[in-house]
Amino acid sequence: MEIIPVDWDVGPRFALYRAVISDHNLQDVGLAIAEEVSTFKTEKRRKEHLSGRKLLYDALLHWGLNSPDEVEVRRDEYRAPSLAWMHGVWKNQPLPGLSICHSGEHVWVALIEPGWSIGVDVESGDRVISANALDLMAKGDELEMLRENPAQTIISWTSKEAVQKAMGKGMHFNPRDIVIPEGEGENKISIENLIFQLTNLSHMGNRIAISLVKKTRKVRVPEDDLLDATMEAMSSTDWGVGCNTTRNNA
Repeated sequence: MEIIPVDWDVGPRFALYRAVISDHNLQDVGLAIAEEVSTFKTEKRRKEHLSGRKLLYDALLHWGLNSPDEVEVRRDEYRAPSLAWMHGVWKNQPLPGLSICHSGEHVWVALIEPGWSIGVDVESGDRVISANALDLMAKGDELEMLRENPAQTIISWTSKEAVQKAMGKGMHFNPRDIVIPEGEGENKISIENLIFQLTNLSHMGNRIAISLVKKTRKVRVPEDDLLDATMEAMSSTDWGVGCNTTRNNA
């Protein structure tokens, strides 16, 4: 596992990790689910998935989570991933937000402190985006700018992907409705009353885009509601009175 340095002081704690995509045994990857892995059609997809879950496990340990074996990855209706405590663990400690992507021979994992959502996208710096794809990713002035500045295309491509992931909607949100300012560096983009922070950087020949937004993404299950209700009941109960009454009755 490699920890990627990111010089971006935006407030929330976040971290970016990278690892080589390699073959792993399913039983050795704690965050992998056999039923999900069994649906993959190619060996390449299987390796990418297992390598991503292995890197996520190692990243959580580095982050400071001592019990990744008690955590699972859940997906919402948009297939956006989030971390949750496994059924029966009965913990409500907030967990970090995450984003995973694959590029070339590597898998990348980004983590961010609870209360925030993060999106990361990585492409080889020498990748050429087809001119035919420009109409699918941009419109109006931005489209004309990309046609006149081909070098900006890969920056806009990865940036839009990162924002879509931070939003939690992926390609369910039209990339043409995300306008990326020309050039590299840090930007703030307003979408649906949310402010997405965005930065672009290079690392080992890769173009990396990272987007952050103050937003919690969590897939709730009935156990979460029961746990919250139990905690609320416990916090509203005068335990001292109960103990005194018990002692007096004794």
